Order: sequence, then C-alpha cells, then structure tokens
Amino acid sequence: MTVADKIHQRVLVLPEPLQAEVLNFIEFLLSKAGHDLQGDAQRLEDAEWSNLSLVMAMRGMEDEEGPDYTIADLKERF
Repeated sequence: MTVADKIHQRVLVLPEPLQAEVLNFIEFLLSKAGHDLQGDAQRLEDAEWSNLSLVMAMRGMEDEEGPDYTIADLKERF
C-alpha cells in the first residue's frame, strides 16, 4: 500500500472539518514546495478540454470505411 493510499484511508475516517484542515495543510506544503496550484488546475482543465475536443472530432469515425492504400501507392520507402 502506498503512502497516498494510507493517507486516503485515514482522511476518510475524519469528520469533514478535519478533512478540510488536511486539505489546507496539503495546499500549504505544495505552495512551500513551489507548486503553482492555479497553474496545475489550469493545465488539468486544458488537458480535459483537449481530450474532449479529440473525442468529439473522432466521434463516428470507427464506423467509416478506411481508404484502401497499398504499398504501390507509396512515393517514398524507408
């Protein structure tokens, strides 16, 4: 069991106000270590939007028939 798993198990048994204190302490440690919480949140949101965009762009493509290319269609071979 990892340290994160142990922390998670112990936090689950705490009442909500103490869970909030644990969260505040974690955020303090992250800021002390130089982590940019807002930047991290923005990168996560950007990644989620990028993933959604890709999913929406590819939607329905699995039902399309692919092109019938052969080796003879290649102009360069490596």
